[in-house]
Amino acid sequence: MDARFLGIAELAETPSTAVVVDVMRAFTVAAWAFARGAEKIVLAESLDEALALKARHPDWVTLKDGPPAAGFDTVNSPGLLRSADLAGQTVVQKTTAGTVGALAVKEASLVLCAAFVVAEATARLLRTRECGSVTFVVTGDDGRAEEDLACAQYIAQRASGARTDPTEFLRRAGTSRAAAELAQGVRQGAHADDVALCLELDRFPFAMVAALEEPLMVLRPCAADAGEASAKSRGE
Repeated sequence: MDARFLGIAELAETPSTAVVVDVMRAFTVAAWAFARGAEKIVLAESLDEALALKARHPDWVTLKDGPPAAGFDTVNSPGLLRSADLAGQTVVQKTTAGTVGALAVKEASLVLCAAFVVAEATARLLRTRECGSVTFVVTGDDGRAEEDLACAQYIAQRASGARTDPTEFLRRAGTSRAAAELAQGVRQGAHADDVALCLELDRFPFAMVAALEEPLMVLRPCAADAGEASAKSRGE
């Protein structure tokens, strides 16, 4: 597999397959939302769009980065979301980096959103769909976020079928600037367990696929062997 690792600003063209990585915390939060029963996650372009969607759909659950704010039901924290009851709910998510990265590649044929908690499922889906060229979008810190790059590189190695010890990748993420800022309380809207939850490798058995459902970009969970099952159904 030919893997490229780019920041959002470095995306000069639309890739065929994109894996958008935000470990701390957008796509760890998204995975937790699905684990807590959410049906789908709408990736909002802006806070104003998120609020407009909430106004049209009062039962939808809105979340954002930073401290609590009027119109938003919760914040972008896995520690705070893990006890929520989201059964059958639609979640609207707007974050500083993760949702921006996913929307930047919304025209790609396949868009996966990833973090360590869904790393193996993401790699397996890339393998079963036989993706020859994959662009990993490192969303945090203008493409330099060590936790996102470490996760992206780990998934890339697993997608190529290599036996990979996750220890060093998790160490890099755990000593990143984002981890330090969360642990030290620099970032608002956080829980004391957020870093540990973001470093739980393969906590969930599903990958997360984002696709345009006009006019919205919608994220849904996807069984890791879905690509294999689809190929078999076509007789490939």
